[in-house]
Amino acid sequence: MSLPNTRYGAKAICEMLAGGKKVFFCGIGGIHMSSLAHIAALMNCKVSGSDRRRSPLTERLEKEGAVIYYSHNAENIQDAELFVYTVAISPDNPEYLEAQRRGIPTVSRADFLGFVMSAYTNRVGISGAHGKSTCVSMAAHIFAETGMDPTVISGAEYAGMGGAYRIGGKKDFIFESCEYMDNFLSFCPNLAVILNIEFDHADYFADLEAVRASFASYARLSIANGGRVLANGDDENTRIALEGIEHITFGIGENNDYRAVDIKIENGNPRFTVICPDGEKYAVSLPVAGEHNVYNALASFAALDICGGNREKAAKAFDSFMGAKRRMEFKKEVRGAKIFEDYAHHPTEIRATIRAARMAQGGRVICVFQPHTYSRTAELLEDFATALGEADKTYLLPIYSARETDTLGVSSELLASKIDGAVAAESFEALAKILNAELKEGDTLLITGAGDVIALTDLIK
Repeated sequence: MSLPNTRYGAKAICEMLAGGKKVFFCGIGGIHMSSLAHIAALMNCKVSGSDRRRSPLTERLEKEGAVIYYSHNAENIQDAELFVYTVAISPDNPEYLEAQRRGIPTVSRADFLGFVMSAYTNRVGISGAHGKSTCVSMAAHIFAETGMDPTVISGAEYAGMGGAYRIGGKKDFIFESCEYMDNFLSFCPNLAVILNIEFDHADYFADLEAVRASFASYARLSIANGGRVLANGDDENTRIALEGIEHITFGIGENNDYRAVDIKIENGNPRFTVICPDGEKYAVSLPVAGEHNVYNALASFAALDICGGNREKAAKAFDSFMGAKRRMEFKKEVRGAKIFEDYAHHPTEIRATIRAARMAQGGRVICVFQPHTYSRTAELLEDFATALGEADKTYLLPIYSARETDTLGVSSELLASKIDGAVAAESFEALAKILNAELKEGDTLLITGAGDVIALTDLIK
């Protein structure tokens, strides 16, 4: 069980922060929480926080003056005046309970982010089952390259920003907007971008209909804020969710407002032409692999156009996009085999990553996957088997439990039994030994998953 969002308004949080409060972030090592901690420090707040382990994100905060504890204890919150938490923590978290006992105002990450964005003119919330972090990174890149100076909060680090956030001007705010636990309903977008909709987060949503209803509420939220909705017109679930809701579309189909035509794949990377609603055309060349990135680029281009950006400069800016961290990210070459890390943890994402690797690299595609949460693995077991079956060889690591305990009787061994030739390894070390013996020149190794799977990369030599 996770904690709920608090649904505090921006005014209430502003009052809590008046005078540069001492703010404690519970789960400060998370990609979003660490970015918000940086922003709080820039607001003259004294930042402290806790997490289970040290990481480059926490070390960067410590260098900037934050006090971080690597365990969760009631004593950690000391003289905190505001307690910010991620809904991933458990209700019996000792720091959360101590904050409640002492009457310290407690605010969810989503509500704190909603407060931060409320000061901006254009609030571009990029949502969807897949592609959010890449699309946010693309949008951040082309907004910045065209001189719009955006402020950005992403779910992945981007080299062009030097991290997962960017502090810019006060006009354009681009943020990753996640549907998990209806988090995005705490935000105040006035351009809600919906990349796609699929069933996920089985620990919260009952079924696909519930997911679609959540996205519909998100779209209505943007309209209620006097804004607009930009959505993938080719995605069936998105069309169903937005029935009766006015929206602008992007996609490949002829009826979309922003269209990609003349799509060509060269060395795995897409080139295409964008046709705008007024008929103007712009050539785009992407330096990242995968046809799915056409949709990410279309969405970011359309968002920039709606916010008043320069179309011609934006189209050219894609040339220098560097790709988000852990999104088909090349890490190293071992004995002629190329190793990539990817955050893919849903069947659709895994399939897209395998296909992108095959188009871009050729040779054998070997996929290592660490399933993320028991509930997702159980609910999408057959879909995972089908997607992973597209690799030439599949290796599975034990399920990364995250916030869950095993009550469903699902395992990586069960998933492996449904994939021809798949192997379930018992540990990182055991799998590294297998891969070090198997990898050969021309192979592409994909290390995929949303947990700590990337620790495997350093073991392959």
